[in-house]
Amino acid sequence: MAESIRLAFDAMSGDFGPRITIPAALAFAESAPSAHLQLYGNVSALNEFLPAQLPSNISLHDCKGVVAMDAAPKTALRTAQGSSMAEALEAVASGRAEACVSAGNSGALMLLARRQLGTLADIEWPAFCKAMPVEQGSTLMLDLGGNVQCDADQLIQFARMGNVLARGQSIGPGSVTPTIALLNIGTEPGKGTAAIRQAAQQLSALSELNYVGFVEANDIFTGKVDVIVCDGFSGNVALKASEGVARLITRRIEKSFSRWPGKLAGLMLWPILRHWRRELNPDAYNGAILAGLKGTVIKSHGGAQVQATLNALNLALQQAGLDIPNKISRALDC
Repeated sequence: MAESIRLAFDAMSGDFGPRITIPAALAFAESAPSAHLQLYGNVSALNEFLPAQLPSNISLHDCKGVVAMDAAPKTALRTAQGSSMAEALEAVASGRAEACVSAGNSGALMLLARRQLGTLADIEWPAFCKAMPVEQGSTLMLDLGGNVQCDADQLIQFARMGNVLARGQSIGPGSVTPTIALLNIGTEPGKGTAAIRQAAQQLSALSELNYVGFVEANDIFTGKVDVIVCDGFSGNVALKASEGVARLITRRIEKSFSRWPGKLAGLMLWPILRHWRRELNPDAYNGAILAGLKGTVIKSHGGAQVQATLNALNLALQQAGLDIPNKISRALDC
């Protein structure tokens, strides 16, 4: 799959820019030697962190600007021409790359990707989709911040896109018939907003989807369903809250075993603790797909460190070979 995959990497964006993106790019180039990584950014700035001899599967593409992390999305849309983000997206739009990865301004990335790549038929705005860790495997959740308010039609589109992504077996459990649920404040039929209730009614009538009803937030991580659908406001709050809780638990565990007699117990339980730390670390699941575009775009967390950024690049590599946009397009035509 990876032999012909070309990834366009916005190497200037994120909270730390090349200090993080370049070490991650070098690690990716070593771990995926048959993939080609295109680095977009100010070459002088990138060269400060690059070795004298570039790996053969990395190329540099000079850009004259970078979209600021705090820029208003609509302002960025007007001024982003020639930036590392815009040029990386253009590589996908023109067919010079199969996927784009950026840790930049989320709103700007959404608007620029929509303008440069376009959306699939009947999709007005893409949705952020991410694999959430559950008791066994992962559950896909969308939208996670792209669309703050959604009507019933959008929620149904998200369900269809999530169904295709889960069946791709790349970040979801890969069920033949993935189970799909709507995030709600209760499981009873009358609960939720008018949009959620209307979407539930329509999803129940769609034979091509395995819709199973409502789930509450406390069931997000149980693995009861393969795909959880929600509006961007609810999804983003749930995502950020879960990341905060995961980090709190990790800190509490480390603090408990830093004091005597916890140190002795910690030495005995270290293999288990190390495994828990890896599983609870949100960085292990870094990378959200912008579903609904005519191309593959992965959003990395703005504050991602090297390993988390590497995870986003690996997700892009996986997605690039799955032809997901065309599969979603066919699903939406049904």
